[in-house]
Amino acid sequence: MASPYIERILKARVYEVAVESPLEEAGRLSRRLNNQVLLKREDLQSVFSFKLRGAYNRIANLSAENAGRGAVCASAGNHAQGVALAARRRGIPAVIVMPQTTPQIKVQAVQDLGAEVVLHGDDYDSAYDRALTLARERDLTFVHPFDDPDVIAGQGTVGVEILRQTGGHVDAIFVPIGGGGLIAGIAVYVKYLYPNVRVIGVEPEDAASMYESLRAGKRVTLDRVGIFADGVAVKRVGEETFALCRSYVDEILLVDTDEICAAIQDVFEDTRSIVEPAGALAVAGVKKYVARENCGGKRFVAVNSGANMNFDRLRHVAERADLGAGREALLSVVIPEVPGSFLRFCETFGQRNVTEFNYRYEAAQAAQIFVGFNLSRGGTERREVVQALRAADYTVTDVSDNEVAKLHVRYMIGGHARGLQNELLYRFEFPERPGAMLKFLRAIGSRWNISLFHYRNHGSDYGRVLAGIQVPEAERADFMLHLNELHYAYVEETDNPAYKLFLGA
Repeated sequence: MASPYIERILKARVYEVAVESPLEEAGRLSRRLNNQVLLKREDLQSVFSFKLRGAYNRIANLSAENAGRGAVCASAGNHAQGVALAARRRGIPAVIVMPQTTPQIKVQAVQDLGAEVVLHGDDYDSAYDRALTLARERDLTFVHPFDDPDVIAGQGTVGVEILRQTGGHVDAIFVPIGGGGLIAGIAVYVKYLYPNVRVIGVEPEDAASMYESLRAGKRVTLDRVGIFADGVAVKRVGEETFALCRSYVDEILLVDTDEICAAIQDVFEDTRSIVEPAGALAVAGVKKYVARENCGGKRFVAVNSGANMNFDRLRHVAERADLGAGREALLSVVIPEVPGSFLRFCETFGQRNVTEFNYRYEAAQAAQIFVGFNLSRGGTERREVVQALRAADYTVTDVSDNEVAKLHVRYMIGGHARGLQNELLYRFEFPERPGAMLKFLRAIGSRWNISLFHYRNHGSDYGRVLAGIQVPEAERADFMLHLNELHYAYVEETDNPAYKLFLGA
């Protein structure tokens, strides 16, 4: 299987639009990890992503007849820009179908390249189906974002460059995975020449389509995927990419949102460039691998795959980066409701940088406070603080890893609702666009009283709501039927400790 791809990759026509991206050492990160970390800067391509390589190679290899009819693709942004640029260079029309949730920066970038943009559906799969329909209706050539030999070969040129730039002296190459085109192309080439070099894929925990497929031994379709790293939010990997990954990829690591945010910060501190969440996956993977293996003196390459980041999303990244890097902790602490108790707590807490301190008076013998603070020694220091507070007879709950605490509770004011009956708590997600919240509220309906509601725009593609709804026991079955008919992603949080501590009845 390798030989035909080796020839395809070496003959790939990418440098009419792409540049050989630099391989730069991340000095600060390397020193911190005690391993050399090299960043493959695909974020420096003209469309700020590696995707133009595969897209251009596919379109460049079209026959004159097929090219003349035009091209169509479905994409959340980076592949779209690659197809639009390739079509413009070849002088053919291009239609790009994008989900309605696509960040405006990516929509505008495609329009600036002269392509026709069609916004359709809430996710990639809806856009993909629409693109196939348009291909049939208008007799256009469909350019697949990853499951195509020419696309895979184009992406494989990244592997060619890495080996040329390192001379093959590298212990492992870390590659982000969405549909699998990039890692398939890199892996097949690298393993052909240097079989001892490990090729390691990295996926978000909530979009682990290749990980789950390899574990199952066949392609699986995820019910839903997280959308923070929208560039890799793929429910089902490609048939060809799966086969190549199964043969040539050594392992896949999974990272969470906080770890991705911390990796974005790591890249920024070394390069002063801001990569998108999918672009930071490889760096997050390197950090996780080093922590697991406890290794030193190794040489790793992390592929920075893209930098198409919405500016307003940076707020969410900044909020979560310190948690992801173990530089911030969040605690719930019970203190006596008596004069001087705050002073005593702060004296026990010590000279630490407090990032957040939330408190609301309650007419009782004890008060609940929510405190965030910076860490210089990660989990060890966090445990020391908790132990010191407990030794001073404080009741402490560590909520640093609690999603409700991080997303909602830390930004809410209020407190326990005395006398409130039958409250259930849910987290919801819905596509973020004008009128989305009104549509959500109308869908919930007026049969059950909404007793708590918190919404905060995090600068991402999906809105997140925390809602308390009063549902009598006798109506729970009807309520669950209604909830499942809404087709909104939801998680029940009624038993969540952060909710019980700060907001519950």
